[in-house]
Amino acid sequence: MKHTARVFSRRHTLWALIVFVGLILASASIYAIYLYNKMNDTIDRIAAPAASSPTGTKPLQTGAVANLTPVTKPMFDKPLTFLLTAVDERAGSEGSLNTDVMMLFSVDPTTRQATVVSIPRDLEVTAEQSGFSDSHKVNYFYAYYYNQSKDTALSETKKLFSNLYNVPIDYMAVINFDGFRQLIDSLGGMTIDVDMDMKYEDVSDGTNIHLSKGVQHLNGKQVLDFIRYRKSNLGTAESSDLVRNEREQQVLNQLLDQLTSLNGVSAWGKVLDIAGNSVKSDIPADDLRTMTLAYKTLKPQEVNYIHLDGEWESPYVVVKQEDLDQAFAALRTQSPDSIDRLPQTN
Repeated sequence: MKHTARVFSRRHTLWALIVFVGLILASASIYAIYLYNKMNDTIDRIAAPAASSPTGTKPLQTGAVANLTPVTKPMFDKPLTFLLTAVDERAGSEGSLNTDVMMLFSVDPTTRQATVVSIPRDLEVTAEQSGFSDSHKVNYFYAYYYNQSKDTALSETKKLFSNLYNVPIDYMAVINFDGFRQLIDSLGGMTIDVDMDMKYEDVSDGTNIHLSKGVQHLNGKQVLDFIRYRKSNLGTAESSDLVRNEREQQVLNQLLDQLTSLNGVSAWGKVLDIAGNSVKSDIPADDLRTMTLAYKTLKPQEVNYIHLDGEWESPYVVVKQEDLDQAFAALRTQSPDSIDRLPQTN
């Protein structure tokens, strides 16, 4: 009887382990399916409306988890150039959609090298350059096109910048600053070397910047303050666009590292929710899906940051033409067919 009881106990334990392992595997599959479907939903919200799949994105079914396998090699055979911008849509910000951060980002999937040109928001664009009736700051144009038609704002802005700087821009993306703040918080904040004391308050739009110089761990709001700080009304020194661009570089490097190392359904679920609510692009859904799955292999191993320094001639920052030519030439070197890929003007 004792022998029989021991056999029964072992069998019982074995079946319990099998059931437990089965539940773990089933849960993993369910979460994988959940995450994949969430990714598809997010991509369709971010992607170009006309290209978010005419047939719609089908939910992933059981047995299709193999589709979650990350792309192990680049699936693009040419360099890609993106116009990346950020806008402030906070209540009290005067309803402006003027872009506060602007970058041209070119990446070569084969060499895994990238070039980033940070564009000062106050850079002068003359009427002769843009074809508009007056000169404007470079951050004016997205808001202008958005007010004309939100459906074509991205494509029109991208076309203008492509022709303005003779750089073939494949895609444009816009992020809401509040979404950026939420993203940093979801990643647990950032350890930042704050280069100077920063104090600025503006009750009209809720700006309240109070940062001290030195290495410290910052939350999402503080990282955003660190990037945006330009002037002070509380006694601290002011900051140039050049220094702001260097801060953007510091944050972008750390953000890329954090996203690359991100693991877990819960963590990625939060990131996808934030992205879906805060990012808009003109990237076709299928291309965006491929980029997402290939992210770790597409992430550049070497990034060349180029800052455009200029002189303040109120109300503009004026950059020497030679410096502009060199910066945008660096982007074009990664695109041998750049001239052929420039959009045609009407």
